[in-house]
Amino acid sequence: MYRALYRKYRPSTFLDVVGQEHITRTLMNAVSAGKTSHAYLFTGSRGTGKTSCAKILAKAVNCEHTVNGNPCNECSICKGIDNGSVLDVVEIDAASNNSVDNIRDLREEANFTPANAKYRVYIIDEVHMLSVGAFNSLLKTLEEPPEHVKFILATTEVHKLPSTILSRCQRFDFKRIPPESIAERLKEVAVKENVRLTDDGAMLIARIADGAMRDALSLLDRCISHEGAIDSDVVAKNSGLAGREYIFALADCILQKNASKALEIINGLYNDSCDMERLLTELTSHFRNLMISKAVKDFEKMLICSQNEIEIIRRQSESTTLAVIMSCIDVLTSSAADMKQGANRRTVAELCVIRLCTPSLDADINSLIRRVSELEKAVSNAALAAEENYRPVSVSAVKRDEMPSEPAQLNESEQNSADKQPEKAVPAPAAEPNKKAENDVPLQANSGETVPFTKWPEVTDRLFAENKSLIPMLSGSLAYIYDNKYLLIKGSPVLELYLKTGEYSKIIKQAVFNVTGKSFSLGVYNNAPKEENKNPLGNLVSRAKQLGIKIEGE
Repeated sequence: MYRALYRKYRPSTFLDVVGQEHITRTLMNAVSAGKTSHAYLFTGSRGTGKTSCAKILAKAVNCEHTVNGNPCNECSICKGIDNGSVLDVVEIDAASNNSVDNIRDLREEANFTPANAKYRVYIIDEVHMLSVGAFNSLLKTLEEPPEHVKFILATTEVHKLPSTILSRCQRFDFKRIPPESIAERLKEVAVKENVRLTDDGAMLIARIADGAMRDALSLLDRCISHEGAIDSDVVAKNSGLAGREYIFALADCILQKNASKALEIINGLYNDSCDMERLLTELTSHFRNLMISKAVKDFEKMLICSQNEIEIIRRQSESTTLAVIMSCIDVLTSSAADMKQGANRRTVAELCVIRLCTPSLDADINSLIRRVSELEKAVSNAALAAEENYRPVSVSAVKRDEMPSEPAQLNESEQNSADKQPEKAVPAPAAEPNKKAENDVPLQANSGETVPFTKWPEVTDRLFAENKSLIPMLSGSLAYIYDNKYLLIKGSPVLELYLKTGEYSKIIKQAVFNVTGKSFSLGVYNNAPKEENKNPLGNLVSRAKQLGIKIEGE
């Protein structure tokens, strides 16, 4: 009789368990040293190996010839536990045996010594389903069981267990299995089953499984009936998943606000029996990848994608802003939640796409932030186009005491070139990033001396996401670069006061560095030239008043 792959290839030793080395190594050492606990708690998401490890541990503590903490699988006890003939290992489903009477029967059975094995082992799966009375009934036995009894509890929702139960068990947290490990395991199984599984097909199955080896093997079992090689297209069709090219095409339509083409794509996917809920989930995952690529410098390490997909993600993320991406994720997640309650999933998906392609239809704050961000991006692109036709004049900021006493002699060509150069006002340099906040006096410069800073919208997106208090100060602001050293900000009239505050200045400098990889001194861009005060005495008096010095005669 045919056996499902997840049953056929269930781990029989700790070494066969994939992705849980931090747990299997500890259990092997405990078995080898003969220091196993009386109660264990295995917790983690589905398909990560909790029940498999529980059965392996039950064999290991009863095995007659353990091998480095692993069961031999050759002795009569190991074979009896595998085929179910040894009744001293009891597996209980707490979802259907959750009453006080069931636990009372368990306590009475626990008093009897094992018939064949060394220990009587109780494996209680989904233990969080037990009733409050059942937990109270189990509590005393779990704390001080007979010497021949061991408990192994398994659950996916550990937060539902009482603290009194948690404190009496050795807890092991099972992690989601990495996609790379799942893909390698799938290839091994495919070789044993004489099935040709491509690398992209194995990786797509691993990505869909979301860290669960059992789900991955079940999906592979479904794809094996397909003739020929199992590639990403076969996996996508058998899982009801839209191909990656459709995801990229939909994302392009959303970013380009092409609702008509997006609806045509959804119509084609619906006719191909694509699951609309899975489509929104994959689209959300893609925009999450765009968010990561926008926020992390070396984002390739955090994404499980081919090199071609990496390039597409980079292209799409560079064409938009972080605010737009986050707004799209909010709409997608809310629509996915509505889809679970809606009667027509196709309609919900179409409404979601129209909202994404037409943000003006929404009046919530996220949509408004997205529209403002898009306007800033358009202004930035216009400034970039103007920059291509602009050749900045190289001006060096030189301190007055560093000027040479005699001017340098210029030859005739240099003199003629210098005569044609308009005189520019040299701004006072701002404080270096490592100076104290009180010395970080903003730089002021007249217009026409600077180059537009085209990445300023990306900087403000980061700042607004991290610090809402900067929105009134920097909303609608522009920035310019002077002498490749100074960043001049044109914005609110109180901007200079904010920049004199060390904390705000530090946050802005850090955001600029994260976007550009360069450190700049901050300054204020001033359209109007600053008039000189021709009264030195009045200037001195004003400065004294600022310092709180009392002036006689006033």
